[in-house]
Amino acid sequence: MDSREFAERIYLNLPYEPNSQQIELIAALARFCSLDSPSDSVFLLTGYAGTGKTSVTGALVRALKECRVPVVLLAPTGRAAKVFGAFARHPASTIHRRIYRAPDPAAAYSFGTVADNPLANAVFIVDEASMIGAASSDTQTNLLEDLIHYVYSGIGCRMILLGDTAQLPPVGTTCSPAMDVAALRAYGLRVSKAVMTAVVRQGATSGILYNATWLRKAMLRDPLPQPVLRVDGFSDVRVISGEEMPDEIESAYSTAGTDNTIVITRSNRRATAFNLAIRANILGREEQLCRGERLLVAKNNYLWSAKVKGLDFIANGDIAVVSSVYGTETKYGISFADVRLTLPDRDIDVDCKIMLDTLTSDTPALAPDLAAEFYDAILNDAEMFTPYTPMSARMKILRSDPYFNALQVKYAYAVTCHKAQGGQWGHVFVDMGYIAPEARGIDFYRWLYTAITRSTTALTLVNPDPSLIKIADSGK
Repeated sequence: MDSREFAERIYLNLPYEPNSQQIELIAALARFCSLDSPSDSVFLLTGYAGTGKTSVTGALVRALKECRVPVVLLAPTGRAAKVFGAFARHPASTIHRRIYRAPDPAAAYSFGTVADNPLANAVFIVDEASMIGAASSDTQTNLLEDLIHYVYSGIGCRMILLGDTAQLPPVGTTCSPAMDVAALRAYGLRVSKAVMTAVVRQGATSGILYNATWLRKAMLRDPLPQPVLRVDGFSDVRVISGEEMPDEIESAYSTAGTDNTIVITRSNRRATAFNLAIRANILGREEQLCRGERLLVAKNNYLWSAKVKGLDFIANGDIAVVSSVYGTETKYGISFADVRLTLPDRDIDVDCKIMLDTLTSDTPALAPDLAAEFYDAILNDAEMFTPYTPMSARMKILRSDPYFNALQVKYAYAVTCHKAQGGQWGHVFVDMGYIAPEARGIDFYRWLYTAITRSTTALTLVNPDPSLIKIADSGK
């Protein structure tokens, strides 16, 4: 089948009549997926929210399957993979789960190695690629480099990267390397690129897409204009005060569900405050941990998945629901709980030990001072080690110690924007209170754009400065 016939097959798999920009994209993707395309090629697809990137990609996936071409869908987080798989109607996995071998439990230090790609002539499609960093202190790996190594170690395999350059870049960086043509070429890849700017017709009545498009266009202007969101005339965007927030969240829980509602805020400190308020005032929970509790995994963990079929590791950013609490204890100055967790994105249960101190920590995971004290206490535990136990032996033992490897988790009702990135929820509340005018630069634009595009149905802006809200009777 030549590229023209394959383009027609993609076209026929679209659920609507494509616009001219989408037709050009279909033709470009068909050429890229052709066996005549160089095997060291990568296709970079960026664009505005609501331009049909995901819809065209879904049609491409179905066309590839009809032609019996192996296709692999990947995303940086479990929630992003679930959303992507649902859109494409094809199973999706996290990048980590696909490309890394499980770490060697006998090794003193081990974070997993890149596996071999066994496929030939496969097309790898990676969604939310703007989240892929070039380095990670958590795993001591270069995720982008490892992904490229894995994909192109297969015979004739190629990769499509989907992303949005207007979203927040990986933590600690000013831009996303996976969205950077020069960075990809530095890995020896031939880069094809398409940028989607035409919002599809459905976006005309969506305040979420209207405001996302305005923000993205404004980011290209110099000087950067004052950000202004339009809320009137749209049924999917509302503004409320902080006093109204508890009633509105309770209403969202009753209609959309706790699993489809999220509060997005600017810092871990504010996320902790929102989480505690939601648990006490809306969910009516007095205990520190309850059955049905929604938790967010704060750090990759490899121990507890070892005995669970189909679960290679528990990833930072995974959502977990507490199904049973077996008991709690305090050791090494840290509070722990033995629980059974359900990972809804994978429909898997796992018994594990979790840290309770991280639930209310104002840091991304265990606070650095507590972590240092905990590490020192467990490393010098007289019940585990003699004074003559070598450090290498101690570290090897700690690799399988349940306390040292306790899962670090936080409440998952309110999260930072970085933690929300890659996910989608029906109802999103964006905390916009107390943002100083001098803080409304390009980083704020990216933060706001990323936050509002997490919503699929309803967006509620909480306590914004009146200067950030536009009231107009016309659509101009």
